Amino acid sequence: MQRRNFLKTLGAGAAGVAAAPFISTAKADEVITWRMVTSWPQNFPALGTGAKDFAERIERLSGGRMRVEVLGAGELVPALEVFDAVAAGTAEMGHSAAYYWRGKVAAAQFFTAVPFGMNTTETNAWLYNGGGQELWDELYAKHNLKPFAVGNTGTQMAGWFKKEIHSLDDMRGVRIRLPGLAGEAMNGIGATAVNMPGSEIFTSLQTGVLDAADWVGPYNDMAFGLYQVADYYYTSVWNEPSAVLEGTINLDAWNALPDDLKDVVTEAARSANLSMIDEFTYRNAQALETLVEEHGVELRTFPEDVMQALYESSMEVLERQVDNDPDSKKIYDSYLAFQRLVRPFTDVGEYSYLKGRENVGA
Repeated sequence: MQRRNFLKTLGAGAAGVAAAPFISTAKADEVITWRMVTSWPQNFPALGTGAKDFAERIERLSGGRMRVEVLGAGELVPALEVFDAVAAGTAEMGHSAAYYWRGKVAAAQFFTAVPFGMNTTETNAWLYNGGGQELWDELYAKHNLKPFAVGNTGTQMAGWFKKEIHSLDDMRGVRIRLPGLAGEAMNGIGATAVNMPGSEIFTSLQTGVLDAADWVGPYNDMAFGLYQVADYYYTSVWNEPSAVLEGTINLDAWNALPDDLKDVVTEAARSANLSMIDEFTYRNAQALETLVEEHGVELRTFPEDVMQALYESSMEVLERQVDNDPDSKKIYDSYLAFQRLVRPFTDVGEYSYLKGRENVGA
């Protein structure tokens, strides 16, 4: 479909009200009603509201021809069963994070975050211009899913710790909530990484089930009150330099959509992705100030030996992953090639500017 035709479609209203099952080919006068299951509490800041924003954009851009009901974690399926529910058609859509599915689809992790990998701008460039989306489509099609990037938290903090970390020895035996490739790397330096829904982190820290936890960043971490159960907030970004939130669609439902509504969903996903990035940039800045100034949170960075150990462990994890899984190798080869392509420009552009701004005290 040409761009001008798509823009014309966005201005069209809906005439009918009949609901169509997702296995059928939709007609122009039908209102298609879908459900979206998510891994977040209903209306949770940025993540839950981001899913709702995606749904609202679809309805608005379709002129009311598509409506999406958003369900919070546990309302239809548990937080960590979104992938299976959408693949099976229990719901037509999902909103979550791909690295939660590492036990089902190991290569999915590359579509959330890679330790010491690309930042948010670089990751979006890979997805939209470097072949990343096509690889994601190919991988998820095997599981009856169509994926999209629908949000990104930006850089994520290293996490909340109940004790201060002075050296690598202090990391040994620490039980930390940390999913994905970064969790495997943390295991490699002697800590124990566990995966759990965000809603369980506070109680787990409070009761001693966890010694530390990564969640998202200042905005979401403050919403969960993590500053009340851990004294030290480590800002050393290594684990998730970019964290993509995924929207998934049951592939049968996707294929049943007419082309103009496929374009609507695609554009809604891309605009919702950018909107969440903007929101996190603003809200994280506000929340960080509140955490430090009002709640007395102590910011820390990892010692050099911890960062070096995490880097070495991350490289070992990535090597094992690509050696043992052909899909991971294909995807990571593309990811790494793109990172090597854009890194020089990032260094002479953004990184150079940030250093210069700091040097002059701006």
